[in-house]
Amino acid sequence: MKIGIVLRVLSLISLIVSLFMLVPLALALWDGTPDARAFAISLICGLLVSLLLSLGGKGSRTRSDLGIREALGIVALSWAIASGVGALPYWSCGVTPSYTDAFFETMSGFTTTGATILNDIEASPRGILLWRSLTHWMGGMGIIVLSLAVLPFLGIGGMELFKTEVPGVTQEKLTPRLQQTAMLLWGVYVLLTFAETLLLMLGGMSLFDAFAHSCSTIATGGFSTKNTSIAWFHSAYIEWVITFFMFASGINFSLYFLLAARNFRGFFGDEELRWYAGIAMTAVAAMTISLVLSGKSAVSFEPSLRRSAFHVVSVMTTTGFTTDDFDMWPEFARFLFLLLMILGASGGSTGGGCKVVRFLLMGRQLKVETLRLLHPRAVINVRLNGRPVPRGIMDSTAAFLVLYALLVMAGTLIATAFSHPNLDLLSAFSGAITCLSNVGPGLNTLGAVENFAWLPAGVKWLFSFLMLAGRLELFAVVLLFLPGTWAR
Repeated sequence: MKIGIVLRVLSLISLIVSLFMLVPLALALWDGTPDARAFAISLICGLLVSLLLSLGGKGSRTRSDLGIREALGIVALSWAIASGVGALPYWSCGVTPSYTDAFFETMSGFTTTGATILNDIEASPRGILLWRSLTHWMGGMGIIVLSLAVLPFLGIGGMELFKTEVPGVTQEKLTPRLQQTAMLLWGVYVLLTFAETLLLMLGGMSLFDAFAHSCSTIATGGFSTKNTSIAWFHSAYIEWVITFFMFASGINFSLYFLLAARNFRGFFGDEELRWYAGIAMTAVAAMTISLVLSGKSAVSFEPSLRRSAFHVVSVMTTTGFTTDDFDMWPEFARFLFLLLMILGASGGSTGGGCKVVRFLLMGRQLKVETLRLLHPRAVINVRLNGRPVPRGIMDSTAAFLVLYALLVMAGTLIATAFSHPNLDLLSAFSGAITCLSNVGPGLNTLGAVENFAWLPAGVKWLFSFLMLAGRLELFAVVLLFLPGTWAR
């Protein structure tokens, strides 16, 4: 591995995270709150880390393409560096009792999971709350994708980095130049953030709350500035606006380029998009009926539909915002939420989970294998959007689902081994799923109105690892622990 190149890119990541602290630092100075000192100290520490990493990479070749080993090292270590530096404000300010809690909160932010250890969110200074939302916003599209716009100036090609970072089954070059691709992706990202902020302000939110919730929504993260999340605002308008943008953020971002090019046929003809929308609408209908039959629905139809739509989209896109304690809903609804956590949003979106496209491909593979029993000599291919899917993609899709199941089982087993009285089997199981799928709330003692503060330190580190593995599509993290990855 070319250690020098890896250190130089990690230096850039630390620099980006540190410079983003200037935003909450300015707000803290404006408010005159104690977190200003914490951000100033953290900023200096982050810049020092960046300087040391840069010096460590000094003398490395200035023109060299990243290989798969360098990409794997950078992607995994960049999230560790970002979370390590990003945790400093929480720890320095005293918002979290330990660095373990600070690291968990930051990893949850950067991986857009939204699982929190804060017992009283509203008691935290606004600078800290803004930093929480900004970690979502940076992590949503990926710190690595952001750095792609700068990597060419370092003389380092980043296509291997892009393939490892951007979630989904396949990654196609949206433009011939990777730097231009990164800029276009962030252009869409910023535009959606601005649009939602404006609409939320029109609904009565302050600029601070609107921007913070927009950062969390577009990143499908789920951190809120209120203890009761979106329920605090008591606004049907705000709930529908956030529901729309959560759904929009769960769409493959490359499809937005088709909309910009007015290729409406290509956009609405995308099979994954149609299945994503169809599953969401079906789940909303089933959830609404379940609430009505159980007697837990509101008096009129619209509130029942709104509650169902908000939570189905929130869980399916792995955002994690809440307006109700859905852990008190019927067992059918709770199990449906568990399935939606595993399913996730579209490939190429900011959402987590296994992705709709993977289950779509596996469903078609089952159909193909069934037809082969009837016609053994027939040559039948799995097709997506009218094109045959390469065998390698099908193999990696099956392997991903198997690896996902293994990590959930291993995470549940290890978590229950701590024998904590509040960590029952369902809580541990849903906790492993919600962290690996980057959702946020789980079930039972990790439900919608609960938090992760009471977990043993070892479980917090375990769940932090699952968040990272889920955000990087499993393989990028697992490969780091295989000896063959580093063999010549």
